[in-house]
Amino acid sequence: MSSLNIALLTVGMLVLVLGLLSEPLKRSLLSTPLVALVVGVLIGPAVTGALDVASWGSQEAILEQAARLTLGISLMGIALRLPRRYVLEHWRPLALLLGPVMVLMWLASGLLAFLLLGLPFWAAMLIGAVVTPTDPVIASSIVTGGVADRNLPGRVRHLLSGESGANDGLAYPLVFISILMLQRPAGEALGEWVLQVVLWEVTGAVVLGAVIGYGAGWLLEKAEASGMVERTSFLAYTIALSVAVLGGAKLLGTDGVLAVFAAGLAFSMAVEDSYRVEEESEQEAVNSFFTLPVFALLGMSLPFGGWWDLGWVAPALVVGILLLRRLPALAALSPLVSGLRDRKDVLFFGWFGPIGVAALFYATLALRETGVEEAWTVGSLLITASIVVHGVSAAPLTRLYGRKSRQTGE
Repeated sequence: MSSLNIALLTVGMLVLVLGLLSEPLKRSLLSTPLVALVVGVLIGPAVTGALDVASWGSQEAILEQAARLTLGISLMGIALRLPRRYVLEHWRPLALLLGPVMVLMWLASGLLAFLLLGLPFWAAMLIGAVVTPTDPVIASSIVTGGVADRNLPGRVRHLLSGESGANDGLAYPLVFISILMLQRPAGEALGEWVLQVVLWEVTGAVVLGAVIGYGAGWLLEKAEASGMVERTSFLAYTIALSVAVLGGAKLLGTDGVLAVFAAGLAFSMAVEDSYRVEEESEQEAVNSFFTLPVFALLGMSLPFGGWWDLGWVAPALVVGILLLRRLPALAALSPLVSGLRDRKDVLFFGWFGPIGVAALFYATLALRETGVEEAWTVGSLLITASIVVHGVSAAPLTRLYGRKSRQTGE
């Protein structure tokens, strides 16, 4: 019972304090995910020992489900924040980011893990898949708030939000091709991957999410027109939609994370814009309540001993992944991405592909499915490094982008 009360106190105070300091933090070198992570380390076994996630049950299962719920809530918020028809009108740059760029990110990360860690090829590619997705939670902290509004054009903010929202779910087939290749003969693995993972779990998730999301939006419009629903119930409605789709998609054996994002986009198209404008700040507040605790949980669970055992490989892998995972692929294909107009766009967009809650979800899932400890040890190392480095660099680089834009008259 004391652990529960400590956890409640910590989560409540964390959300309250960071909510009161949200604007100063946006202007500083400290991001809210970074502060939450540090709080988790301080109250966890590594420092005070006030809380230990492992004492509550399976640490991996707790982290996996916490990350899954966090992604569900966050992705709904991102879908509602995007302009109504954004995905349909900007499908070409998004297709490039979610196709060739994402595959190159996976290959770069996996090959670095293979060369530096000396793991079997598919175990290394599993680690690469885990850290491939651009995290929507950390990305949201970069593209929202006063600093972002004053310095980043909508085309950059929306493109990063759209990519980070979609590629969390689309990392699923990359993770599972690696898992299946570790568990089965190549021919059997490829067959199951195409038929089960791609055609049902991924495609089915998109269709299921879109149908439920559009239907939920259509019903809300009808209920509002007939006076059956109050405007104040909209926020609760979208949270309920997130949770229902997340659970329903999982029960049907599809990719719940991708289904939620598809549901959010379809729901957004079905409701009038006034709903979304009125509820944007409330949606962000709810996102903070659900997202900050998962970073504290991560801080309590970090495998510092496993990191130490990696030796010199740990810093080499961190530097290699952060510099080579995303930026070279973006630089090579940027002429084809219509939302990126010049070098500063490419550098900013190429640098800010944070690794976070999505990677936490896939790292714990990979560990559960395969028992490859490096998926968790290396995955958590890269997540932590990204939270620190991208969190510290977000405000100054965003302001630098804004200054360069004003100098060139954009």
